[in-house]
Amino acid sequence: MRNERQIVDYALQRRALLAGVYSGRVGTMDVCDASPYLLRAAKFHGQPSRTSCPVCRKEALTHVSWVYGDELKHAAGSARSPDELTRMANLFTEFTVYVVEVCRTCGWNHLVQSYVLGTGTPGCPEPRRSSRRTAGQ
Repeated sequence: MRNERQIVDYALQRRALLAGVYSGRVGTMDVCDASPYLLRAAKFHGQPSRTSCPVCRKEALTHVSWVYGDELKHAAGSARSPDELTRMANLFTEFTVYVVEVCRTCGWNHLVQSYVLGTGTPGCPEPRRSSRRTAGQ
């Protein structure tokens, strides 16, 4: 079970950026600039969404989850599937997940959400249960 906390939604930024694109103030070349690494991650680690691309409208967007955290060491900065996130949430104390939507056709990409996963806050160990029996038991 994943315990998502400190959730940040970037829907207002997305809406403002798309308003700029639709009005012509922001060019599509400025927003359709997904790197080859992001497009590859979308292909192999992404989750398809039901939302079509707001720029080209040719295909459904793909959500890619990127993980960052000191405890992750070499795994920091990599894309992970939902199953891997669940497994990692049980193994590590705390790490941040950034969800990016990407269109594999035109290259549109935008940060959708960020949240923290893990077993607890660093520096605050879980309380131990005493194994000693108290008098009278």
